[in-house]
Amino acid sequence: MPERKSFLEGIRILAVDDEEDVLETIVDALETAHIDKASDFHSAAEKIQENTYDLAILDIMGVNGLTLLEHTVEKGIPTVMLTAHAMNVDTLMSSIRKGAISFLPKEKLAELDLILEDMLKAIHDGKPTWKILFDELDDFFNKKFGPDWKEKDKEFWLEFQKRSYVSKGMQTRLMHDEKVLSHGI
Repeated sequence: MPERKSFLEGIRILAVDDEEDVLETIVDALETAHIDKASDFHSAAEKIQENTYDLAILDIMGVNGLTLLEHTVEKGIPTVMLTAHAMNVDTLMSSIRKGAISFLPKEKLAELDLILEDMLKAIHDGKPTWKILFDELDDFFNKKFGPDWKEKDKEFWLEFQKRSYVSKGMQTRLMHDEKVLSHGI
């Protein structure tokens, strides 16, 4: 069986941002995908309800992205949060809690196709997307938030690491493993 060329090719993506230049950058970066654009909360919510998407990319600030995230998660759409102004630990944690698969700074838009390719491949392979994100952007987050940024919410990050760094495939296998189940895990 031939290896898949690109995980972005031909997929349907909803891109939501209140800045037209950001939407155009997304369209240009993801040229092999089919992109629907929305520049406000209401048109985005309508598109989420009326269409099927393989991926959503949501700005956090200008379009109430965290609320839109609830809609995409409800519809089973893997969602990447994109931000410049909300680049802080609290918003990152909210994105995780609400079910985003990734949290990208707008400073990384030039690498969007490569990052999303890695994310979609991870989903396809049953691997954890957050591990990939933190492996690729750990230095960025450390510079942005400070080297000990996870210490304030240490319990959250320990629990998050336990849950999110185990692939979905592994989680499914463990849920059917009598040795694991007999230990109350």
